[in-house]
Amino acid sequence: MKPIYFLSDAHLGSRAIKHGRMQERRLVRFLDSIKDKAGAVYLMGDMFDFWHEYKLAVPKGFTRFLGKVSELTDLGVEVHFFTGNHDMWAYDYLERECGVIMHRKPVTLELADKVFFLAHGDGLGDPDPKFKFLRFLFHNRICQILFASVHPRWGLDVGLRWAAHSRKLHEGENTPRYLGENKEHLVLFAKDYLRTHTNVNYFLFGHRHIELDLMLSHTTRVCILGDWITQFTYAVFDGNQLWMENYIEGETEP
Repeated sequence: MKPIYFLSDAHLGSRAIKHGRMQERRLVRFLDSIKDKAGAVYLMGDMFDFWHEYKLAVPKGFTRFLGKVSELTDLGVEVHFFTGNHDMWAYDYLERECGVIMHRKPVTLELADKVFFLAHGDGLGDPDPKFKFLRFLFHNRICQILFASVHPRWGLDVGLRWAAHSRKLHEGENTPRYLGENKEHLVLFAKDYLRTHTNVNYFLFGHRHIELDLMLSHTTRVCILGDWITQFTYAVFDGNQLWMENYIEGETEP
């Protein structure tokens, strides 16, 4: 089988990322380098820092990225797009215009006799009541309709400002760090889920912006995919093995 690639958390368009155009181009060059060899690409959430589709408008920008994704799907490469907590308001535009396969909930699937549990990771095991409340509001259909009634000129600006503020809170001393096997929420979720779904071989998550590859048992691993802001990490599955890489231009062979 052709290799399958997994990556997440590019947060394209973030006002808190100074090298945003270079970051997007780097992501596009990576996708270009795998277009002739990939069987599928899984974009595991928060590829945009803020994305909200109005009936007749979408956020401007991202043309290089969207064009490359469209090129991959035109070539017959499956591109799966998982909504994250920053781009959950993606509805049908990316499906219609770019040909991606949308996923708004965690997915369990079998690839070459291996069982994968795939999710962005937000809302899985995180006990923070503030985050849970915000997540409820953002997913609430009435709240979505109310926000959609705001003119894009102001609605998109509010969303980008909020997302930039959230990103700055995680800079410097507050940069996400691995909390340890007994405290990391996604690891705890995977362990709990594994008790009743013993056939899962790989748990793959984004969201946390840390790179983690941890054995839960002799047949099960949990991987957190890092990000495409500073780490440029991804996972590859070739039908037999799964491994994680850092994309270094001129040195990495995707």
